[in-house]
Amino acid sequence: MNDRGYTRGAAMAKAAKIREIRQTMVALAIHHNLPRGLRYVTVCLHYQPRDRRRRDTDNLTSTAKPLYDGLAAGTKKFVGYGLVPDDTPEFMAKNEPVIHPPVKGEGGRMWLEITYNTEEIAA
Repeated sequence: MNDRGYTRGAAMAKAAKIREIRQTMVALAIHHNLPRGLRYVTVCLHYQPRDRRRRDTDNLTSTAKPLYDGLAAGTKKFVGYGLVPDDTPEFMAKNEPVIHPPVKGEGGRMWLEITYNTEEIAA
């Protein structure tokens, strides 16, 4: 997601990719039966690349943003799961992504670690 396209077509493709990531996050939240209406969560994106090329966590930010947006309540325009009302600091702490070393013979993978207290469900 860190690609910077400068044409209208590239911008439309990027918007479609962001929408797809949000929708996938909502589908995964439903699949894993995450609660809705929590008051506060902490999230951390984990990434295990398939090779040993150098990477920094800053480049994962543009991928993490639509994931966080997908977990939040969303709007009329953008789909959201409703884990918390919004992905602002009042409701969601976003830890810096963690890059794990690759494992030989395995492809790359990415996952979110979500921490919350089930006793803190909003009324």
